Amino acid sequence: MSVNFGQVLRFAVRQNASDIHFSSGMQPIIRLVGELKRIDAPVITYEELKNFIFAYLRPEQKAAFEKNLEIDFSLSIEGISRFRVNVFKHSNGLSASLRIIPEQIRTLNELLMPPVLKEIVRHRKGLILVTGPTGSGKSTTLAAMIDEINRNRRDHIITLEDPIEYLHRPKLSLIHQREVGVHTQSFAQGLRAALREDPDVILVGEMRDIETITNALHAAETGHLVFSTLHTNSASETVDRIINVFPGEQQQQIRVILAGSLVAVISQRLVRQAHRADRIALLEILIATPAIRNLIREGKTHQIESAIQMGAEYGMRTFQKSLDELRQRNLVPPDMIKVDFAN
Repeated sequence: MSVNFGQVLRFAVRQNASDIHFSSGMQPIIRLVGELKRIDAPVITYEELKNFIFAYLRPEQKAAFEKNLEIDFSLSIEGISRFRVNVFKHSNGLSASLRIIPEQIRTLNELLMPPVLKEIVRHRKGLILVTGPTGSGKSTTLAAMIDEINRNRRDHIITLEDPIEYLHRPKLSLIHQREVGVHTQSFAQGLRAALREDPDVILVGEMRDIETITNALHAAETGHLVFSTLHTNSASETVDRIINVFPGEQQQQIRVILAGSLVAVISQRLVRQAHRADRIALLEILIATPAIRNLIREGKTHQIESAIQMGAEYGMRTFQKSLDELRQRNLVPPDMIKVDFAN
């Protein structure tokens, strides 16, 4: 008996799962509210999984997979959902990890985000960073922020993604979504080109290298609103990560540029909700006030956490403050009293 991949995907979407794992020699597995659950389905064979995946790959993608032994791409399956996919070979055969991307972009209100995020999005220029580990909801938050602009401003928005995840349909804004490896060769190259395409807003899927970071800072410095992500755990770590990418002799100059262009850093983690099979974001929010800009400029990033604690009037909050507010609103379990990312 063979696996009905479409049936498994439909089930996962109905269950509000975040991810599906197909591995040869195993039954399908879904991630539900952060935990892995095995599906009662036949064991997947190597050929079944390869045929399922290859049906969605272009010839050049198949060749790239055979050469690199792994590949990232996105796909839409009509009547089911959209997915971000990573396929890889391993010691027991072949696996595919599929992240479910809802076709409807959830608004900031629907995500239960604090009002300060709408204030952050109202900026017309500067750098806004959404950070956190893999699977912390960064893409969902960014999509909601871009959608907030799309629904309220007549802007030209260019996104550079690897791969394209959420599909944005033009509302008030003009939107062009470009995928690295398909529509541009790299984030850095796409960002250079974007500056010649009359953008108001640029989303850079990830700032992975010194050239991309340099171009993003330049874009933010020259009057564009730039969104991007980093795999960092806090605002202070984010600032340090950006500075430390550069050689020592350039770091002071980068501190000055970053201090002048930064709008906000939103670091996030997902925790389980109290009364729904869903998760909600805990946020640490840094707003680039004059005091924060001075700390960045002077290299005093170790003082940023204290400044966040003192900056509630500007909309800043620590992870603990975020948890306390969610608990007061009965949005997280009552026993979730202290932020503990180790568990």
